[in-house]
Amino acid sequence: MQILFVLFALFVANGSMPKKPDADSDQPKKLSSYTIKLDDAQMETLRAICEARGWTPFEVAYTRFAFKNEPAKVNLSAYTSGKLVIAGKGTEDFVRDVIEPEVTKAAKLGYDEVLNPDWFEAHAGLDESGKGDFFGPVVAATVIAEKTAIEAWRAAGVQDSKKITESRILELDRLIRGTPWVTVRTCFCSMPKYNELMRRPRANLNLLLAWQHATALSQALAEKPVKWGLLDQFSEQPLVQRELAKKKVENFELRMRTKAESDPVVAAASIVARAEYVRLMRELSRKFGEPLQKGASARVKEQAHQIIQKFGIQALGDFAKLHFRTAYEVVKDAGKLDELPLPEPKERFGFGRD
Repeated sequence: MQILFVLFALFVANGSMPKKPDADSDQPKKLSSYTIKLDDAQMETLRAICEARGWTPFEVAYTRFAFKNEPAKVNLSAYTSGKLVIAGKGTEDFVRDVIEPEVTKAAKLGYDEVLNPDWFEAHAGLDESGKGDFFGPVVAATVIAEKTAIEAWRAAGVQDSKKITESRILELDRLIRGTPWVTVRTCFCSMPKYNELMRRPRANLNLLLAWQHATALSQALAEKPVKWGLLDQFSEQPLVQRELAKKKVENFELRMRTKAESDPVVAAASIVARAEYVRLMRELSRKFGEPLQKGASARVKEQAHQIIQKFGIQALGDFAKLHFRTAYEVVKDAGKLDELPLPEPKERFGFGRD
């Protein structure tokens, strides 16, 4: 009786009785958003379905149409690009019950292990960030993971970093790096070192990037060996494979393809690379005194001129990639080519992403 009284007193002191376990707590969360590409015929099929079932149309910029349905808890926006975005608590049911059987006529949701079994094998994913940005370095990243980590990341929303906000990228980077039995390595140069390397005879960004990828990958493999990896392809030539051979990396197959971010481990590498780039850009922004813009826009040019005015012409290389046409144009406009001689870049037509 004394023991029961003590237990009761503890429950009263805590202000609550033990909660019943939630029957759904161990169930995986359902999708609340989904994006898919549809052709013109599929778009019109979907429009007809929504109209026939009395869905409410509403306005969304750059869409062919948009509908919502409160009972189904779904909103959908069909963009002129052919992209369909579905959102709401009823997203997963709508995809399985309507989109797949009536529009695409292909069951994919929930069949990733059947359709893409290699996604769930232990392997390496490689991607980079900053290649097309005037300010900041180029960051190469390798992530090595196994099935349990991959499943957890997919549930958390790990996908191509270009589809995620900056704050979410940093959150997911912490998740990826903190996942047990996962190896993460990055490789990048400081801006002065980057520009020094790119000024060398026959210097080439793809060659430098290949060396960075091989460096990050070889370090990751030394910690966690796997049999293969996937690279988001940036060159038709096997540049990274050649660098791996120089580093004596053996018993490893590096596969390459474009749009490789559909692989969840490559997607994780894209997030890690972008998060590292974001952190480095924040350091450069603090040095500059305001947030530096990404990309190579007119505003980027304005900030480049401000750097020259504030710190001097030679300081531009502490912030920016001097082999970019933007650098030549800014220095020429400032009348400083005699102080910072930059060759006029030639027009280039070739393989790869900006």
